[in-house]
Amino acid sequence: MDAERFRNTGQPDWDWWGRLWPTPGATLRRLGIAPDLTVAEVACGNGYFALPAARITAPEPVYALDLEESLLEECTRLAERQAIENVVPVHGDARRMARLLPERVDVVLLANTFHGIDDKRAFVEEAAESLRPSGYLAVVNWHDRPRETTTVAGEPRGPPTDLRLPPDDAAAAVLDGGAFSLAERIELPPYHYGLLFERTTGGSTTD
Repeated sequence: MDAERFRNTGQPDWDWWGRLWPTPGATLRRLGIAPDLTVAEVACGNGYFALPAARITAPEPVYALDLEESLLEECTRLAERQAIENVVPVHGDARRMARLLPERVDVVLLANTFHGIDDKRAFVEEAAESLRPSGYLAVVNWHDRPRETTTVAGEPRGPPTDLRLPPDDAAAAVLDGGAFSLAERIELPPYHYGLLFERTTGGSTTD
C-alpha cells in the first residue's frame, strides 16, 4: 500500500505504543499467533509486533512488510540486538504482497491501519492470495469512539474519529469479496478489537 493510501497511520512513538500494548506477545497469542506458523505483518513499522511474533513462531519466519525502508532498517537492528533471527524484512507496496513474499503464509496480520486503506477490497484479495488455504487474516482496529476519549499518557491517540470503523463495518469490508469467513471477534482493551478471518477455498483466489 503506498503511503498516500494510508491516512493518519504514522508510526507511533515506541514509548506510548508500549503503554497501549504492554504485553504484545500476549496480544499476539490471543490473535492466534502460535509456534511453527509463518506470519506476514503488513505495515510492520519498526517491529513492535513483528519482533515478539518472531519469538513465538521461531524458527518459522515472520515477514515484516513495510514501504518505509528506514523503519525496516530499524526493525532489523532491533532484531539483531535482541538476537531474533527469523524476522525477514520485505520492502514494498502491500498491494503487491503476494508477489513480494517468498512463500504463502499461515497468517497475515494488519494492526491499526485497516481504516486508512482506500481500496479495502483490493487489499483483502491480495491478503487472500498471500495465504495458504488454511490460513487466516488478523485485523486489529481502534474502536469507533471519539478520538478525545482514546488517550495514552494523557494525550488523544489513534486515527481521526471519522475514519474509525465499527467491528461490523470492518468485518463487512473483509467479507465482501467472498475470500474469507469470520472466525472470531476479540476485544483488546482498552481501545481495540481484533477480527480473525479464515481463508475460504470458495473465494475468488485460486490455490
